[in-house]
Amino acid sequence: MVMALELRHLRYLLAVAEHGNFTRAAEDLHISQPTLSQQIKQLERTLGTQLLDRTGRTVRLTDAGEAYAHHARGALHQLAAAERAVHDVRDLTRGRLRLAVTPTFTAYLVGPLTAELHGRHPGISLTVRETTQDRIETGLLADEFDLGIAFRGTHLPGLTGTALFTETLTLVTGNHRATGGRSAALPVRDLADRQLALLSPDFATRGHIDGYLERHGVSPRIAVEANSIQALTEVVQRTSLATVLPDAITHDHPRLTPVPLDPALPTRTVALLGRADAYRSAAALAFTRIVHELVRARGYADAP
Repeated sequence: MVMALELRHLRYLLAVAEHGNFTRAAEDLHISQPTLSQQIKQLERTLGTQLLDRTGRTVRLTDAGEAYAHHARGALHQLAAAERAVHDVRDLTRGRLRLAVTPTFTAYLVGPLTAELHGRHPGISLTVRETTQDRIETGLLADEFDLGIAFRGTHLPGLTGTALFTETLTLVTGNHRATGGRSAALPVRDLADRQLALLSPDFATRGHIDGYLERHGVSPRIAVEANSIQALTEVVQRTSLATVLPDAITHDHPRLTPVPLDPALPTRTVALLGRADAYRSAAALAFTRIVHELVRARGYADAP
């Protein structure tokens, strides 16, 4: 008798492929290894082909297994989207939103957005992940996130990006370093005499800053590197060091002072990212409206 394929068989195959090992896959699935092995063999008999190569130290997908796993992942993603659609409540009394953001937005955008979303729709559960833009884009395609806030550019195929506003980077000092309300921009060459605290090189923003300094032939002393914007703002408030951060961060930090540079650092366009063919839940649609409203209310510069 031919076995009827069930969703668990797809999950079992993908677990073995991910772990490369039946024992670890069985532990992850909370089933016994013999049961897992038996189920995979039944799946292979039903399909009439070998899906896993068990001859090496690591279990690997065969060519047929790779093709089958690709469609299995897609099927499971579509099923998850269907389940969210069934449970989506249009009056927003409940719902779920999975948001991913690049690190700088955690410092000045996530808080106001969360407050606005929770104030209007307290039944919506929000999950926020801070990660790199590359990881946001692959996560959106893998249905790990519903929406992402990052920067506009050349995105992976299958993603859409809606411009939100223009982000301006500026030199930032503590108030004790302010120069009597001086409004004139600081010539970039003067940074050669400054000690800076900057984001660590793994941040895209740091690459943006380094490129600007290199183009203008300036090499300030980097006294502190940090992988946390909060750490940088604390350092700058308590020392004579300056940093370079989005100008918008200073709006909510009265002890920080933005100092414009001449020439100005290149701007970046902030974008709301999503998967082109993804189901748009009521929660995602409501959040999208809130993002656009908050950007206008805060007076952020319009995107080109």
